Amino acid sequence: MHVLPTGLVFVIYYPIIAVIGVPANLAVIVILPQGRCGLSRCITYYLVSMAVMDLLVIFTAVILNRIAIYYFPFSFLNITPVCGLRVALNFAAIDISVWLTVVFTFDRFIAICCKKLKIKYCSNKTAARVIATVCTLSCLYNTFVFFICEPLYIINNIPWLCSMKSVFYTSTAWIAYEWIHQILNPCLPFILILLLNALTVRDIVAASRTRRRLRAHSNGRKQSDPEMEKRRNSIVLLFCVSGTFILLYLLRFVSFLYVQIASLTYFSGSNFNESNYILEESGYMLQFLSSCINPFIYAGTQSKFRVELKKGVKYPIRLIAKLCKQ
Repeated sequence: MHVLPTGLVFVIYYPIIAVIGVPANLAVIVILPQGRCGLSRCITYYLVSMAVMDLLVIFTAVILNRIAIYYFPFSFLNITPVCGLRVALNFAAIDISVWLTVVFTFDRFIAICCKKLKIKYCSNKTAARVIATVCTLSCLYNTFVFFICEPLYIINNIPWLCSMKSVFYTSTAWIAYEWIHQILNPCLPFILILLLNALTVRDIVAASRTRRRLRAHSNGRKQSDPEMEKRRNSIVLLFCVSGTFILLYLLRFVSFLYVQIASLTYFSGSNFNESNYILEESGYMLQFLSSCINPFIYAGTQSKFRVELKKGVKYPIRLIAKLCKQ
């Protein structure tokens, strides 16, 4: 039995992610702002912004940083200055995507568990400000990534591709920068999402018991609870989004810990079958998969989203059929 080379697996995997992720996120960006899915404007702001960032992650990290290297190794995209810019955009897009998941989880925690604060915080203006703040800070912070890249090869006096400068592993300032970066993504998001979800679950369990007792005493029999049904839909959406984030980013987090504990350097591009590279790149594969999984979560948990999605799929088919008849 022949084993598929590791490099070939990556070459095949990333185009599949791009083919699935781009139309899936575009569908979310088109459907949700129309307001027909039964979601509040506040939730819609977060979900649409997450879809936009996931689309940007696919464009920068998957298409430009992976597919371009594998399929077009000597295009202008791989000249070192352009490569450094791509890496910086890649880091910024991933950080924004991660932290938008965190602030969405926090928003739902406030909405479910903090009734007094809900009115002030869970609003359109607050959501827009939070999203703008996350995007601005992430972009500013990741501009420094551009300055730690150096050429991997120099061919005919032209610098090609990027690798981390040696000073990145020895300078106290850069080591501190890397630790802060890894704390901000994914360590702190992991902790915050787990903590917020745990607190949310505790509040939900307590509230459910209280409401069941009150309804049992007042009605004497079990009846449907519209308020709990509404909250249940919101909770399912929250836990699916944050849960998949934890699962798909877990290997990336483990690979970072392994690099730090074993005092290794990050992959430089010399051996596709090196175990360190396979571990690191597998973490990235799952990380990029998370950028196209949310639309499928919405389709699986939101019936109105499925209806709008079916309409969107049927519309071009009907249009083509109508043109054919004419």
